[in-house]
Amino acid sequence: MSSKFDVKPPEEKEDWLMSYADMITLLMAFFVLLISMSHIDPVKYEQVQGGMAQDIGKREAAKPMQELKTDIGQVLKGLKIDDNQVAIGSDNRGLVLDFDSGTFFEPGTARLKEDFVPTLTQLGQTLNSPRYSAFQIEVQGHTDDTPINTPVYPSNWELSAARATMVVRFFIMNGIEPTRLAAEGLADTRPKVSNRDINNNPLPANQAINRRVAVHIFPR
Repeated sequence: MSSKFDVKPPEEKEDWLMSYADMITLLMAFFVLLISMSHIDPVKYEQVQGGMAQDIGKREAAKPMQELKTDIGQVLKGLKIDDNQVAIGSDNRGLVLDFDSGTFFEPGTARLKEDFVPTLTQLGQTLNSPRYSAFQIEVQGHTDDTPINTPVYPSNWELSAARATMVVRFFIMNGIEPTRLAAEGLADTRPKVSNRDINNNPLPANQAINRRVAVHIFPR
């Protein structure tokens, strides 16, 4: 028997669920937009991933980028190639190997010096390892701003493209699939340092730095 003191509890309203769902959807869209506009640095991502796996999962995460850098470093060390001849760096896509053109090529040509054929051969064999088969390789030729005009190379565009192509051909000879490779000649349009001083006088040391072949290696 009910009495006048019996009070029926009020029904819980669930209107807040709609607002909560809308907020979650908006947040998700916001983060998707951020990711789509960002460039992921694979080297830093690999470092962060490895750190999280170590701290949270108490396990070692695979680090193919770091392993590749280590393997290439060991190859160069074994061949007694120093940083002035081949510099190992990175950009927001992956690893970058800068080959000094004066070291590897005859002046004003795309002919490889015989002493450095073993270097390219062993690098090609390393990059052809099955564990690095998911890496793309782009080779860029660069020159300084000194004009060239020969029957074979009418300008620095032809010379830079020929040097990049020569490295690509060497990699193909060592078994690397052509679909993983690309060659590009950029002449003097992407200098690392200024070719000239404020009075437009040439800076020979800087020009030597700009004469290079850059090998970009990044995940596909």
